[in-house]
Formats: sequence, structure tokens, C-alpha cells
Amino acid sequence: MERIALPMPEAPRPAVTITYCTRCNWLLRAGWMAQELLQTFGHDLGSVALIPGTGGMFEIHVDGTLVWERKRDGGFPDARALKQRVRDVIAPDRDLGHLDRSATEA
Repeated sequence: MERIALPMPEAPRPAVTITYCTRCNWLLRAGWMAQELLQTFGHDLGSVALIPGTGGMFEIHVDGTLVWERKRDGGFPDARALKQRVRDVIAPDRDLGHLDRSATEA
């Protein structure tokens, strides 16, 4: 009987959730951040979900790990800070190119 090699199942890719306050009208901000993450990490992410909330909430989780919280972290992340924090969870050894270099580096 001939044995057939089956492909190895792919490891689950990380899921990002962005919970935003609907009363504060932060949907566009959440959508922009989701787009930035998908553009940078593409196939490294399993999903990016936008979750409506209230009460001034703006949180970003990667597989349940809180990487940004508006009240705790003092506002909203810029694209650089967000990508670095997500990278630190999903692929700590990954180089983000110019995002990892300071403005003073040549």
C-alpha cells in the first residue's frame, strides 16, 4: 500500500481585535489602523476585527494580549508605535525596516 504524504496543517495565525467607541466616532481611526496592520503584516495575521464599544474605549489586542489601550497609554498610537507593538507580539525578531530606525540614524 502506497503512503500519501499529507501537508502539515498551517499553524494558526494571530488575530488582532480593535475595540473602538462608537459614541466617540472612532470607527475611521480603527479602520485606518486595521488597514495599516494588514498592509504591513499581510499573511502573518489571521484576521483583524473591528469591535464596536462605548465609554471612550479604544483597545488593540493580539490573540488576547493587550498591546494598546487609549487611557493607559495616553491617547492613540501612531502607525509606527502600533506596528512595533504588534510585531513585538507576533514576530519579535522581525525587522520593520525604516520603522525600526530612529530619525537620527543615517
